[in-house]
Amino acid sequence: MATDGRRRTRALRFAVVSVATLAVAATGTFAYVYFHLNRNLRTYDSSGVSPSRPPAPNPARTAPGDPAAQPPINLLLIGSDSRAGSNISLGGGFEVAGSRSDTTILLHIAGDRKHATGVSIPRDALVDIPACEANGQWLPAQTHVMFNSAFAEGNLPAGNPICTQNTVEAMTGIRVDHTIVVDFSGFAALSTAVGGVPVCVPPVNSTFLEHEYSITLNPGLQTLSGRAAVEYVRAREGFGDNSDIGRMKRQQAFMSALAKKILTTGTLTDPVTLYHLADAATSSLTVDSSLDNTTSLMALALQLKSIRLADVDFVTTPWQYDGARIDLIQPDTGILWALLRADRTLEGQDASGGAPATSPSGSPSTGPTPSARASGASERLTTVGPDGAVKVEASASPSAPSSIPSGITSNIRHADSDPCSDLTYGN
Repeated sequence: MATDGRRRTRALRFAVVSVATLAVAATGTFAYVYFHLNRNLRTYDSSGVSPSRPPAPNPARTAPGDPAAQPPINLLLIGSDSRAGSNISLGGGFEVAGSRSDTTILLHIAGDRKHATGVSIPRDALVDIPACEANGQWLPAQTHVMFNSAFAEGNLPAGNPICTQNTVEAMTGIRVDHTIVVDFSGFAALSTAVGGVPVCVPPVNSTFLEHEYSITLNPGLQTLSGRAAVEYVRAREGFGDNSDIGRMKRQQAFMSALAKKILTTGTLTDPVTLYHLADAATSSLTVDSSLDNTTSLMALALQLKSIRLADVDFVTTPWQYDGARIDLIQPDTGILWALLRADRTLEGQDASGGAPATSPSGSPSTGPTPSARASGASERLTTVGPDGAVKVEASASPSAPSSIPSGITSNIRHADSDPCSDLTYGN
């Protein structure tokens, strides 16, 4: 019996030691992964954020203590054309000083955490840029200049994301919570980490692409990664009328396909694939100081976990050509920003997550009423002063558009749309 007792004691000791060893190994592995991913991240100085900004939104609570209501989150996603480092080979093999924004999308995550809207802002759009800081100096405000020149303010090697953020806040009256920049090499790494992204290539001038970009893209459904994925979302010439409008359509389609690939192929449940994706993502991004660690990025990513592809919409700001440049059409563009400020979908649906307001009869009220702001406050008017400062004032009598203009509704792309539809513009 004593022998059996000693055996049981040794077996128990072995089990305890084994579990402890595995726990230490797992903890060590976790710690390595955590610190490795943290070291990957690059941050930029946020000292140039405008001192006068749109107000932060509040949850749309219509009942005290409503647990479903959360403030919306607004992310500014910037694709940089920097040629620094390995980007030079992906940017056409020639060096260009400074950086410009090839892509800018304002992503609005609604308070109900079930809807998201991505708004593409044309790089060639003529806008007003407020005063911006670069190299410790404030540069004067500008009027009627190309939108992507905001990112080039100061001719900084990695660009000026804060100037772009200030410009977007001044344009929209929407407070940007986080700004994230990705460059060519980062985008290539992301597309490779998920095993390629299935997209549809529209009719294309293959001879031109092969000559100018040394890349072959055959029309039809295919999976792209690395340099081919970069050129799919980057190239202007060879598609449609060679404009930025067609390129934005492909960018929206690519982001939809990337989201679908991540959500439907087990990427988030496969530890190895997830690690490679996290490694590529953190190596690819330049983020504001509030996202300077893996924990913050993960917390942000979890805000998206309940959003279905069918409830993710993309749209381009209503626009029209102004020679070789673009004018943003009013009042359509203003109505678009009002919808987001009111935490509503592009169809006017309340996405705030608060309890629905009721009519005097007690039945829920419906319809596109962007003036019923998520914060419960009146509509706000945003202007840019001569010094470039954003001035936000409450309007005594907010106006609600009675309908959503076709400049918005005719340009909506749902993330679960046919991947081969609406990929080019002109010609």
